[in-house]
Amino acid sequence: MKLSVPVYSLKRLAKDLSRERKIPLHAVLNRVAQEEGFASWSLLAARLSAESPARDLLSRLIPGDLVLLGARPDQGKTLLGLELAVRSVQSGGYAWFFTLEWTASDLLNGLRTLGEDPSAVGERFGFDNSNAICSNYIIDRLATAESGTVVIIDYLQLLDQKRENPELAVQVRSLKAFARDRGLIVVFISQIDRSYDPLANPLPGLADVRLPNPLDLTLFDRTCFLNNGAIHVSAVN
Repeated sequence: MKLSVPVYSLKRLAKDLSRERKIPLHAVLNRVAQEEGFASWSLLAARLSAESPARDLLSRLIPGDLVLLGARPDQGKTLLGLELAVRSVQSGGYAWFFTLEWTASDLLNGLRTLGEDPSAVGERFGFDNSNAICSNYIIDRLATAESGTVVIIDYLQLLDQKRENPELAVQVRSLKAFARDRGLIVVFISQIDRSYDPLANPLPGLADVRLPNPLDLTLFDRTCFLNNGAIHVSAVN
């Protein structure tokens, strides 16, 4: 399917128009979709879903994996993380979305952007945007999680903000051990440093991950980097 611009650009355009003209986001998304030749955004999203990198990425992940999903702003990394969670639920599994960024309203907009009916996600999907989110909090919340549950953490660097929390390296090690022990798939959404130059490298890599404090990135089993509509998934070791 060929769009006039990458889908993340269409979503960003719709969000900007929604804010500028004070029109509900779903209505603007439908207008954008119509300009691309679709009757509604849900139809455009359904077509994209069949070609979605989320399905391919999910098929590569195994219980116990610790995954880093990184991109510069407005490249679609958070939506891809959300879509991973949704696809897990749709395939009969469970998912959690922990975020220190999104509100419940942002979640609804994200689901609509993906062309998903929020009411259809169901009880297999958990959303948590508590200010207390850290490794210990997540582990407590997932004490009874089923093996294979997809856990999205939005995002890596924000776990490092509060002094009362353990340092980031300790938190990531704890979550890695917990994921292995319980058979969970834990995906950290990550910022990419401003120094990353897409003209020099079409996709960022581990060396481009923004790290205010030290973290051994080989703790991750797999990486997924995005830029300008391209995506690359690879094993770390």
